Amino acid sequence: MNPRTVIESGKAVLGIEFGSTRIKAVLVDEEHNPIAQGSHEWENQFEGGYWTYSLDAIWTGLQACYSALREDVRIHYNTEITSLSAIGISAMMHGYMAFNDADQLLVPFRTWRNTNTGPAARVLSEKFNFNMPLRWSLSHLYQCVLDDEPHVKDVRFITTLAGYIHWKLTGHKVLGVGDASGMMPIDAATKDFDSKRIEIFDKLVAPKAYPWKLKELLPKVLLSGEPAGVLTEGGARLLDISGHLTPGVPCCPPEGDAGTGMVATNAVKVRTGNVSAGTPSFSMIVLE
Repeated sequence: MNPRTVIESGKAVLGIEFGSTRIKAVLVDEEHNPIAQGSHEWENQFEGGYWTYSLDAIWTGLQACYSALREDVRIHYNTEITSLSAIGISAMMHGYMAFNDADQLLVPFRTWRNTNTGPAARVLSEKFNFNMPLRWSLSHLYQCVLDDEPHVKDVRFITTLAGYIHWKLTGHKVLGVGDASGMMPIDAATKDFDSKRIEIFDKLVAPKAYPWKLKELLPKVLLSGEPAGVLTEGGARLLDISGHLTPGVPCCPPEGDAGTGMVATNAVKVRTGNVSAGTPSFSMIVLE
C-alpha cells in the first residue's frame, strides 16, 4: 500500500517525542516505515531557580510540530491526515509536574536538569536501600517537603511530561512502566510502583500531616500494549489546530525517551543495547 493510501485510509501510526531541544513527530505505515515527519525546536528556561518549560511552550510546540507534519504530508502526498491507527507520546523522563484537585499546575514544570534535590535523594536512597537519582520525580517531591514549599499540601497528582500530555489528549492519568520507573522504584514482581517503599515514604512525611498518601498522587502504571485511552474531541483540537484530525484514535501508554531509544534501535532483546548521545549521554543494556 502506497503512503498516500495508508494516510487516507487512517492506517498510519503517529509517534511524538518531546526531546530537550526538539519536538519530533513521525508518521509510519503498517510495516513501520517512516512516511512523513515534522519537528519544532524549543529550549528550556531558567526561571525562579529552576529549569523549566512553560505550559504555553509545551502546547504551542506540540501544535507547531504537528502542523509541520501535516505540511510534509501535503507536500509529498497532496492529502490530509484525518484519522490514525494509533498515537504514542514519549518525552524526556523524570522531573516534577504537580497538580491540585482542580487539575491546575501548582509550580512550573521542573525538568530532569534540576539538581536542587540532593538532600532528598540522599535521604530516600538510605531509607529505600535503593539508589534514588536527583532527577527522579519522588526526589523532587520529597525535596519540596524538606523545603516546606506551601504547594505540597495541595498536591493531588504528579506525573512526567509524557504523562501530562497523554492525560490532556485522552483524559487518562496513566504512565508506561518505563517512564514510571523514572518517578520512583518499580516492583519487578507486580510491575507497579513499589508498595513497600510507598509505605516508607508515607511514614517519612507523616509528621507533616498532609491530606494525601503517596499512592493517591501517582499515575496508574501500564505495560506496553495495554490500552491507555483514546484521543478525545478536546485532545484532537489540542493536537491539530486545523480541525482535520478526528477523535477516537487509540493511544498507547506514554513512555520516556529511554524506552523510545531502545525501540528505535531495536535494543529490546536480551544482550542488546544502545547508546544515546543527546543532551545527556547514557546507555540502555538489556540483561538476561
